[in-house]
Amino acid sequence: MSIRKTVDDATQDLDFDNKKYQLQIDTNHGTITLDLFPERAPGHCRNIIGLARAGFYDGLGFHRIINGFMIQGGCPQGTGTGGPGYQIKAEFNDLPHESGVLSMARSNDPNSAGSQFFICLGKHAYLDRQYTAFGKTVDDASMEVVRKIGSLETDRNDRPRTEAKMTKVTVLEV
Repeated sequence: MSIRKTVDDATQDLDFDNKKYQLQIDTNHGTITLDLFPERAPGHCRNIIGLARAGFYDGLGFHRIINGFMIQGGCPQGTGTGGPGYQIKAEFNDLPHESGVLSMARSNDPNSAGSQFFICLGKHAYLDRQYTAFGKTVDDASMEVVRKIGSLETDRNDRPRTEAKMTKVTVLEV
């Protein structure tokens, strides 16, 4: 079965009108919990929920870290070049790219997002309406883990010298 079919099957029960969803990312540096905002980007929320429910992110690392900018993960190759084998359309909106905001990584093509995402460290207005923002950390404890990962030493390619791994990504209904 293709990952796209698995994602579609895993999201059949979503009810964005009556339920709120969070993404809980357990890492080897602590837990990051994010509120998802389907009212701003329903396709992106559906996609990340489906990938999480399918176990796609479990064991993947944060492969790109730029202190003061963002932490990026979700590449199955760990290089920043991989994805789930499909792409989703951009859903640009007015959610500002500021500390704790969850946004989708992409190539130069605005409609090339797949599985890679990033969480902002600081405010980056030049990303607004250029990348699809669709969630945010729920509390200071989650943001502290993002900052901890964001402060890891990196090599010249922004790869962390110390492993930053997602051990388990879970979808919560709240």
